[in-house]
Amino acid sequence: MQTYDLYIDGARRPAEGGRTFDTENPYTGKVWAKIAHGTEADVDAAVEAADRALAGEWGTMTATARGKLMMRLADLCEKHAADLAATEVRDNGKLLAEMGGQTRYIGEWYRYFGGLADKIQGAVIPTDKKGIFNFTRREPLGVVAMITPWNSPLLLLAWKLAPALAAGNTAVVKPSEFTSASTLEFAELFKEAGFPDGVLNVVTGFGQDVGAALVAHRKVAKIAFTGSDASGARIYQRAAQDLKHVTLELGGKSPNIVFEDADLEAAVMGAISGIFAATGQTCIAGSRLLLQRSIKERFMERLIEVAKAAKMGDPMDEGTNVGPITTPPQYKKVLEYIDIAKGEGATCVLGGKPTSVEGSTGTMFVEPTIFTGVRNEMRIAQEEVFGPVLAVIDFEDEDEAVQIANDVDFGLAAGVWTSSIGRALRMSERLKVGTVWVNTYRAVSYTSPFGGYKRSGLGRESGIESVNEFLQTKSVWIATETSAANPFVMK
Repeated sequence: MQTYDLYIDGARRPAEGGRTFDTENPYTGKVWAKIAHGTEADVDAAVEAADRALAGEWGTMTATARGKLMMRLADLCEKHAADLAATEVRDNGKLLAEMGGQTRYIGEWYRYFGGLADKIQGAVIPTDKKGIFNFTRREPLGVVAMITPWNSPLLLLAWKLAPALAAGNTAVVKPSEFTSASTLEFAELFKEAGFPDGVLNVVTGFGQDVGAALVAHRKVAKIAFTGSDASGARIYQRAAQDLKHVTLELGGKSPNIVFEDADLEAAVMGAISGIFAATGQTCIAGSRLLLQRSIKERFMERLIEVAKAAKMGDPMDEGTNVGPITTPPQYKKVLEYIDIAKGEGATCVLGGKPTSVEGSTGTMFVEPTIFTGVRNEMRIAQEEVFGPVLAVIDFEDEDEAVQIANDVDFGLAAGVWTSSIGRALRMSERLKVGTVWVNTYRAVSYTSPFGGYKRSGLGRESGIESVNEFLQTKSVWIATETSAANPFVMK
């Protein structure tokens, strides 16, 4: 049994009052660690530490020096990738192949944005005012609260933290109560990399105390959140009371659209990747499969064949394709949506029930599930399930595909499978989503912006423009003439 303390001002410390809570391995169903149960007092200590760092060594450090620290951190991420991945698998039950790929990759965010740190520039503005020199400065917002989810804790933290650090901010992180361990382990790397104390702080606990206290704290300038649209709306509402900046990366109900001219084998694999990879527990899951009617029958035959062959089992085993659902509430939610779909009249052609897996004492496995006969107005097609449940909808032509694809409250991502470059370009323009993948799915990079339309969020993460989410612009006016002007007239 391991115990994880909070990480505040460069050191581990127990929570105020010494309370802890258990974290379970979703595969075994057993408690493997105790996590510090943070309080409002701990949040205040963390924010104050971040604020001191901003006013102290970190705030006076050159951008080049900040960037070098970030590059050291990138090297340490790669050095410790295997250990961090093992912790994440133990915590969230996703495949080692998936989490190992993520922890090996996160260093690239810190390396990329570390290189960008001393390339953030203001501008000299040629104004229409004679005798005035005007320029702009790009400055950090201040202390940023980061609230991260349980499905990819360190990757989704990197999307927020790397540009925030490059911009010169400090951070207080509240990871999901279900997957806090890897973030606490990662925080230790900041000390090893040589960051000043207080630049990164981690307070673990629950939304109603730690999360709420962070969002409401008077010294927090911005909240960067990944999670459900309902939680994001509550955070947005509370942040508005203090006019805090926000970045919200929320849910999705992404269409994966297959046209009759697509490479069908590649499209089948893309559909499988879109919904059954990561056990469907991703915001970008291609949970609505839109099939052109002329290919539906043969596509479905091959899709079911491949899905049936997916091996469920120990996520640490390289041969496993589908792991357990991460949390008990999410497991219950997935099963409820399967019942809802059946009640709405959809036809379950694969899976549709919980299952047990040899060697596991856990109980949170759900079979890869496929529904046909789905109408887009059904709840199974409109609401985010966040599990291995696929809704198949057919369409006649491009116009109908676009109409169905856009007819949801979400707009995070979409997939398009076609051999026509013209259709690919038309669809990329017409789909109301933040990311369009053509003949691929689930591709992300530190170089490319990510975010959603509609209820899928606000702002962008990754890519050069994401740094702007953590900066504010100051305009400076300097008179170059000493003659007195009329004080009662605007210049």
